[in-house]
Amino acid sequence: MTDNLRGSLFMVAAMLGFAIEDTLFKAATAGVSAGLGTLIFGITGLALYAALVRRSGLPVWTRGYLAPTMLVRSGFEVMGRLFYALALAFAPLSVTSAILQAAPLVVTLGAALVLGEAVGARRWTAMAVGFAGVLLILRPGADGIEVSALFAVLGMIGFACRDLATRASPPEISTSQLGIPGFATVTVAGLVILAFEPGLPSAPDARALALLLATGVTGVTAYSALTRAMRTGEVSVVAPFRYSRLLFALILAYIIFGERPDALMFAGAALIVGSGLYTLWRSGQVGSPALSPAPSHKEPRP
Repeated sequence: MTDNLRGSLFMVAAMLGFAIEDTLFKAATAGVSAGLGTLIFGITGLALYAALVRRSGLPVWTRGYLAPTMLVRSGFEVMGRLFYALALAFAPLSVTSAILQAAPLVVTLGAALVLGEAVGARRWTAMAVGFAGVLLILRPGADGIEVSALFAVLGMIGFACRDLATRASPPEISTSQLGIPGFATVTVAGLVILAFEPGLPSAPDARALALLLATGVTGVTAYSALTRAMRTGEVSVVAPFRYSRLLFALILAYIIFGERPDALMFAGAALIVGSGLYTLWRSGQVGSPALSPAPSHKEPRP
């Protein structure tokens, strides 16, 4: 098996894991508030990652977490997790997942505006087409835009900005250690949501608690598979398989929640995915840094 094939399989497995994670979280919020659900999910993931980091012989805490770039990354992570959790709780899973696919386009836009990356007319056009796809899904009209769908947009922007900041994270912080501040911010996002929820949250029942624990385990597993994917094979070959997440999400939304996306929803999703794939391909053609591996993070030898 070639590295490209192995990396692609890891990416597909990661995207399936993330789609299952979203489905479990959305199902759990039927029996627990979005704030408490996010808090339990964050604590579960944080505990699992702390155990993994300790097992690998690395410190759970490092001063590198306080580096300016890491603080910026954590701020955007809070934004992404907070609004994405609200979107999963209140918006259809198919809509939330489709809008999330626009994140690579926002990353390319940020790379051009913030990092000074050269972006040609073709990629600007592709980004415009992708954002038009987002508008098709949001379908603004006389009544405005559904607030729950805007949660998904804000969450997607937070995740895209987090990805940009990740490329500037200190090289002494390993990939596994990045999961510590990552899930710590999920916990903070849960506390922020709780602060704005009316009254005291009711304790989750056994079903909701089991779903949230399963969400944490699935999220950590998916993130580990994503890490393996991005370290195996060529990024330009492996990265496009990120879009398999939308396919898995649509299938799960149909089976579990009975969602039936309409023609505009499918058209918008097709524009987002198509423009994203073209942007990835074009970036590879012109040697864009967007497809270059991020600075390597040292890992201990087994």
